[in-house]
This record gives sequence, structure tokens and C-alpha cells, in this order.
Amino acid sequence: MTWNSRTPNTMFRRLPVEQATGQLYGGRHRLRVVYRTRDLVVLGLGVMVGAGIFKISMVQAAANAGPAVILSFLIAGGVCLLAALAYAELSSIVPVAGSAYSFSYVAFGEVWAWVVGWSLILELLLAASVVARAWSLYAAQVVADFGVPVPDWLGEVIGQPKGFDVFALGILLLLVLLLATGSRLGLRTLWLMVMAKLLVIGLVIGVGLTHFDSGNLTPFVPPARPASGDGGQSVLDALVGAVTGGSPQVFGVWGILAAAPAIAFAYIGFDLIATASEETDDAPRKVPRGIITSLAVAVVLYLGVAVTMVGMVSAQRLDPDKVVLTTPFTMVGADSMGKIINIGAVIALTTVILVVLISLTRVVFSMSRDGLLPRGLASMSRFRVPSRATLAAGGAAVVMSQTIDVLTLEQMVVIGTLFAFLFGCAAVLRLRRDQPDLHRPFRMPAAPLTAVLGIVAIIWLMLNLKVETWAYFGAWMLAGLLLYLAYGRRGSELRALLDRPVPQRPVAAALAAPPPDLARMTGPPPGSRPISTVPPGTPGVPPYQPERFPAGGGARPWTPRIQQPQYPDYPPERPTGPQAHPTPPEGLPYQRPPQQQYPPQDRPRRDHPPQPPYHGGRHRR
Repeated sequence: MTWNSRTPNTMFRRLPVEQATGQLYGGRHRLRVVYRTRDLVVLGLGVMVGAGIFKISMVQAAANAGPAVILSFLIAGGVCLLAALAYAELSSIVPVAGSAYSFSYVAFGEVWAWVVGWSLILELLLAASVVARAWSLYAAQVVADFGVPVPDWLGEVIGQPKGFDVFALGILLLLVLLLATGSRLGLRTLWLMVMAKLLVIGLVIGVGLTHFDSGNLTPFVPPARPASGDGGQSVLDALVGAVTGGSPQVFGVWGILAAAPAIAFAYIGFDLIATASEETDDAPRKVPRGIITSLAVAVVLYLGVAVTMVGMVSAQRLDPDKVVLTTPFTMVGADSMGKIINIGAVIALTTVILVVLISLTRVVFSMSRDGLLPRGLASMSRFRVPSRATLAAGGAAVVMSQTIDVLTLEQMVVIGTLFAFLFGCAAVLRLRRDQPDLHRPFRMPAAPLTAVLGIVAIIWLMLNLKVETWAYFGAWMLAGLLLYLAYGRRGSELRALLDRPVPQRPVAAALAAPPPDLARMTGPPPGSRPISTVPPGTPGVPPYQPERFPAGGGARPWTPRIQQPQYPDYPPERPTGPQAHPTPPEGLPYQRPPQQQYPPQDRPRRDHPPQPPYHGGRHRR
């Protein structure tokens, strides 16, 4: 996309790739490079592998799918893989902070970018608040496990599901200050906690397999039965009931499919790697690797834990409302594992909060840099990080966690993420059609078929969410649209750039006049005489042909090679051979034939400038 009259200055204006990546306008407040491929994998595992890895398989096995929950993990992983491939291709094209927000700005336009960015803010803000509350619950349990004395006044404000909570407040403030003072310290802390978390998961799988009983896997697919309906009706259940008149079912094939959306929530987080693109060395290649590798590792870890947990205890003996992290080990007599699992849960949730805050900060930073949020949030501190955006986003998460019953809004995180996934797959189709010549270091395999399958699968996951969740999401998006019309549309940097006069635009000014060498390619040097007075198209007169020197070997100018024309009215060239010097008649002296003469204006030019020596090589400056 280029700057021209077809770029409308409306709220559907699209951001050119060159401006999004800073190729034309400088660094655009570039963030410092701190991540490598293995750092990105750790970043993804830090947010995807949380405390739910120890619990979600047992809950879904008891409530929906039985032992066939293993298939639900595979289905959810396949759907997330389609979205991950789309994010990988888009990250290789637009490797900047902002993730799906930046992708939508380039592919669809400003208003759609705002909608996606606003949904990302909802997802990340709620995720930080929800996980901080869950962290407080598990931290209070760890304190109780080790018998640490707690005063009565402190016990009333820790481990609370809602209201004021000291633990939730403390962990958020600590991590926000950690990020606001430099990313390297946060990265080292993340590495240590992820390694500790993986160690706990390995210990859980190793101990659990010693209590594995294959009899707990039968029947693998329990027979279907009507659902109780206590958990609220999903949109898909409402649509199916309206069309067929049937009621929702659990277990059976329908139960396997019904468990997949809840499990997909566990895999959510690979998309947050794209928000670190601007801080990654060689991002167009390393970010796609980090996205796909981290998702693959997370799927393997979840499958390993699911097989272990389902094989330890029969799903028929579990109550989904009373399942906790330590339930399977308690039922098989391995109570000592309870303390280790609770410690692992605290570490796992700490990494989730840390990565979510990093991603939330980068989304706010990117939207502020584009003028859709206050520009002051995009300023860099002396630590070379967007400290203002970090403090603003972290402060909002603190307020939300202390004032709202966020644990009841967990599905709002899912719908915000799936909404961004939907636009990610659609952006691949749009850019493949409108800008097929863009450089794509990574290409989504078998697109557009895989992109279309991803869109269909994501819509199906979204329809499995509750009707109440959709209502809350609609209210949030309506509030965001009003905010865009009131502030973002007027403060847009892209709008200000398009409103400038044409000569002041960076690209238009560069294209207003051809480069100096272009003038030399299109005709003789300025001030030279006409090459010939013979009209163009005369038979026997070759056309003007410029000489093109090789592209390598330095900046050799393109200079025209003037061929000597052949004129029919001139005497023929002097003969050669025996007839070159005919014998004069007898008695007359020998006379040399006259030399062929040309008019001054028709003489071949000999004023070619000297050429520099050819040194070979590629990419010569």
C-alpha cells in the first residue's frame, strides 16, 4: 500500500506496512532488543502453563468427556495451531509491538484495529486481575500447608475471592515495579520460575505414573446424557435448542467437543509472543519459531498431565465442583505431593501474571504511539522501557482486581482472545489478496484453506461461550467504540499524516522527481546536440539503446551507448581487399580516395565519463 489518492482519510484508513515497521519514518520509539528464540519459548510457556495444568483435565473429565478428554486436548490444540500459524505469518510481515492490533491496522483499517486492540486490553486486563486473585488463593494455601502463623486481622484480607486482598495487591505491585524498571531483570526472573515450574510438572508426571491404572480409562467414551444446566447456557446450546428442540448433552461425542473450548483457554498465550516482536532480534524469523515451538511444547505438557491424571483416578469418582489440584494424589494416598503441587501452582501463576503484564503494556504502548490512546503513554523512560504504559496498565489491573468480582468473569478473557484470533486468520486472507508481494519469511501452510478452517473453528469455540459472556463483551465493545469516536479518531497519527499537503508527505516527496540516473537513462545528456537529423523510424536507422551495466560492483552510472547510424545518402564505406587501391589509368598519377567525412552534428560522441573499476561482490554501498 502506498500513499496516494486511494488512501482515504476515514476511520477505515489502513496503516502501510512501511510505517508500521518504521522503515520510512524511523524507529517509532523503538524498544530495546532483549529476546532471542529460546526467550520467546520461555515467554510462551510462562503464560500457557499455569495452575490449570494440574486441574483442568480432571474437571473436564468429570463434567463433560470422561477419559476421552485426551481427545479434547488434541482438538483444542489443533484449533489453536491454526491460529498460531496465522500469527506466525503476520508476525513475519509486521514484527512490531501490538500483535493482532497491528495486524488488523495493516489489513483492515483503523476502526477495526481499535476494536481488536480494545478486545486485547479486555483480555489482558482481566487475565492479570483473575490470575492475581487465584495466586492469592494458592499462596494462602501454601502458608497453611507449612503452618505459618497468620494474625487474625491478616487472615481476613488474604486468600479472598473478592474484595480487598493483600496478596493480590502485593503480587501485582511487585511485578509492575519490576517491569517498569527494566525488562532484563524480568526476563531473568521469568527464566528461573519457568524452569522451576517445569521441574514440578515433571515430578507430578513421574509420581503420577507410578499410580497409573489402565482400568480407569474404560469406558473411554462414556454414553451421552443430558446436561444439568447449572453452569449456564451457551450460545450454541441456545441455537441448537431453538432449531431442534433438544437439550444440551454431556459425555459421548458431544461431550468431547464441549470440553474443547474450556481446554483451548489453557493454550491461550502463544499470541502474546507476537507482542514482543519489536524487542526480538531478527523478529521476522524468530517470532514465528517461538510461537509454534511454545505451543507444541505446551500441548505435549498438557497431554502428559492429562493422561497421568485420568489414569490415576476414575472420572466417575470425581465431583467437578470439588476438584482441586491435589485431589488425584489425595485419593491414591500420595498426600505429600499436595505441598509440592501448591508451590508449583504459585510459581506458575506468577509467570502468567508477569507475561500478561508485559503483553498488556506493549499493546497500550503501540496504540498510544499511533495516537489512539494518549501519546504520553508511548514515551520511553531512562530504563529504555515504556514505564508510563506499564504503570498505567498495571494500575488499572490493581484497581480491577480489588473492586470487581473478577473470578466470575473468566470467560471474558476467552472471548477477547478468540476475537483477536478471528481477526488474525482473516488478516492472512486479506493481505494474501491485497498485497501478495509482501516479503513473508514465514508462510501459513496450505493457505487460504487453513485460514478458512481456522476462522470456522474459532467461531465454533466462541459459540460455546455463555450468553451472559456475549452480553458483557458487547457492552465492553460498545464502550470502546464510543471512546474511539470521542478521542482516538481525532488523535490518530495516521489521520494527521494524511491531512498534510502532498509535497510534505515523506513518500510523495521522494517520488515527486525521478532520481538523477533516471534522466540519463531516458535520453542523451542535457545540452548535447541531436544525434542525427534523420527522422525516427527511417529504415536502416537503429533505435536509441541505453547501455545497462551490471548491477554488482558499485554504483556505476547508466550511460547511453550511441551507435553509429547508417545513412543511405552517404557514400559507401571504403572497400577493402584487392579493390581497396585500384590501379590508376596508364599515364595518370595515383590519387588516394577521399576519406569519408561526417557533419559535425553526426559524429559519434566520445565523451563517455570514465568508469570506476569493477570490484565484484554483492550489496555494494
